[in-house]
Amino acid sequence: MEPGTIVVFAEIASPWAHLAVHRLHETRRRLGLYERVLFDIRACPLELINGIPTPKLIIDSEVPVAAVMEPDAGWQLWQGPAHEWPVTTLPAMEAVEAAKDQGLRAGESLDRALRRSFFSESRTISMRHVILDVAASCPEVDADALRNTLGQGSARAAVERHLSVAQSDAVQGSPHLFLPDGTSAFNPGITWHWQGQPGRGFPVVDSDDPAVYERLLRQAASA
Repeated sequence: MEPGTIVVFAEIASPWAHLAVHRLHETRRRLGLYERVLFDIRACPLELINGIPTPKLIIDSEVPVAAVMEPDAGWQLWQGPAHEWPVTTLPAMEAVEAAKDQGLRAGESLDRALRRSFFSESRTISMRHVILDVAASCPEVDADALRNTLGQGSARAAVERHLSVAQSDAVQGSPHLFLPDGTSAFNPGITWHWQGQPGRGFPVVDSDDPAVYERLLRQAASA
């Protein structure tokens, strides 16, 4: 890991990861650390780890709870037709990895834009034309170069490498943050549990300490 870089293992369709990424970006902006801290977003593809498609019932249960914690992150329940629900997020995670060929700044920008497109706009981020349209809205991303990189298929190998780490004991789930000094934090500041069965019950937040993000950002900046 490079100094000043926070590595984030995260699933794009995870409400908790969307919340964490929002807090990372907003805390960095508030602290004036944009030039000193970068985010290296790495794939934690839960569909491969758990062997299931993107779980709509579970996400529908989690979104209202996470949205109350950070309303400005951009949220809504899925508004698109049922057949347009993205059962896979692998193409989106592959695109983030491909964008990193243009630098980590491009990767983190596309990652955040794709999350907002899914959670607040109900866009089918499994489709390449949607991904490229989102990329075109990111000033940090060259959408034409991204299209060429995706066509070469090299980014999928990087996603597979991240998968092997995400499946190891080092990563507890999505999101899990790692700092250059060896510090790591799973779902920073938040503890929660399911009331009832996932997909039938609902998540209950036991504690939430957003201030942990300020500590993590300052710690990364001082590395």
